[in-house]
Amino acid sequence: MEGRSSNIICSLIIAFLFLSFRSSYSHSSSSELQILTAERRIDLASHIIRVVLTLKVQNDGASAASNVLLAFPPAQVKHLALIQAAEHTGKKRKKTVHPLDVKPSDHADGPNGAKFFSVSLRNPLSTGASVSIEVSYILTQSLEPFPVEISQSEPQLVLYRDSALILSPYTIKQQTTVIRTPSTKVESFTRVEPSSQLRTELKYGPYEDQPSYAYTPILLHFENNNPFAVVEELVREIEISHWGNLQVTEHYTLVHNGARHKGGFSRVEYQSRPTISGVSSFKHLVAKLPPRVHSVYYRDNIGNISTSHLRTSYSKSELEIEPRYPLLGGWKATFVIGYGLPLQDVLFESDDGKRYLNFSFGCPIAETVVNKIINKVILPEGSKNPHAVVPFSVERSAETKYTYLDIVGRPVVVLEKENIVPEHNSLFQVYYDFHPMFMLAEPMMLISVFFFLFVAALAYIHMDISIRK
Repeated sequence: MEGRSSNIICSLIIAFLFLSFRSSYSHSSSSELQILTAERRIDLASHIIRVVLTLKVQNDGASAASNVLLAFPPAQVKHLALIQAAEHTGKKRKKTVHPLDVKPSDHADGPNGAKFFSVSLRNPLSTGASVSIEVSYILTQSLEPFPVEISQSEPQLVLYRDSALILSPYTIKQQTTVIRTPSTKVESFTRVEPSSQLRTELKYGPYEDQPSYAYTPILLHFENNNPFAVVEELVREIEISHWGNLQVTEHYTLVHNGARHKGGFSRVEYQSRPTISGVSSFKHLVAKLPPRVHSVYYRDNIGNISTSHLRTSYSKSELEIEPRYPLLGGWKATFVIGYGLPLQDVLFESDDGKRYLNFSFGCPIAETVVNKIINKVILPEGSKNPHAVVPFSVERSAETKYTYLDIVGRPVVVLEKENIVPEHNSLFQVYYDFHPMFMLAEPMMLISVFFFLFVAALAYIHMDISIRK
């Protein structure tokens, strides 16, 4: 009986220690850190919202901390295109920036469904120490046109929703939020004292000693006449030919995602009053292409579109294009951009003998959001063991494409990603094995075909097919 009682007591002690450890771990991961200062700068100049959050974090716990949690409302997580973090050391001119890893956290959701991202520190933060972190993130399709429909002569007004206080799982000793608008034309904004407006900047704070998960909703109503360029789908085919050329073909489905146009459209008014009529429409688009491009074309289903200008230099090429018709809110256009590149500019050989393509992943059109991009890298026939190296997560698949004189087909590496912004224009690589003997396959096939045709012609000439008795 005494042995059974002692076992029960031991079990209770172990359970109590486990719960205490779990509680202390949960407490250390959230409340043992505090933010001494926080400054958030929100740029609303474009339809792509860019936010820079600067934090000074201090460890008040008894043990070292290896990561810092960032909290986001669920509405922002859906539109979060990119998030990056860096640790700053030194002061002013001697400041050094060290990139940090940021990943979605498996931490349970916070109040009101708040989602978490975890920033891994370079070195564990010891007790009493502090670290300065700068977090940059980008939100897409977070501006709501209001009114939803406008006429040709009306400006475009939008709404932006956020919080005057920075959402965080830690207490914040002092914080400030600065919001920059495209112009001084702000219809209204929520006032949370202290708050002020100076030209194109709205300032909230400083606020002192705010508890964790503090949230004060704000609403901004302002004029933003920048075109809301959204590519619903971009399909890019990159075809490699070892005979010295790379051919790129890009298929676009472009939409103006701003306030929808209502009423009729007057071309005369549009051209005679350009500063008032259709002020938020697409005047032109600029595509930044690689240097040394050639054989550039811009066309749609009807045919070639002549309203384009190509400017090339040693370091870059810019293709300025104008749609066949003005794009007002809610209007769409489909078109194709194609060009060629010298193979030596983009194809290289690694130390282990593999060949690899080095190319830009994102959309070349400036200030454009891409809902879905599909990059198809078409390798030469005979290529083996292809694999891609991309600096961010993508969906990968493989296909086979048959073109002229192909026997077994060409391997195709397919890379897909959603919610693309200009900051995704990073280089990616596709590695593959290729034996030079495969370059002789098509010439030998052509030679064989001409040889058999020649033999057949000789046989036909010397053949006597006349009827004799």
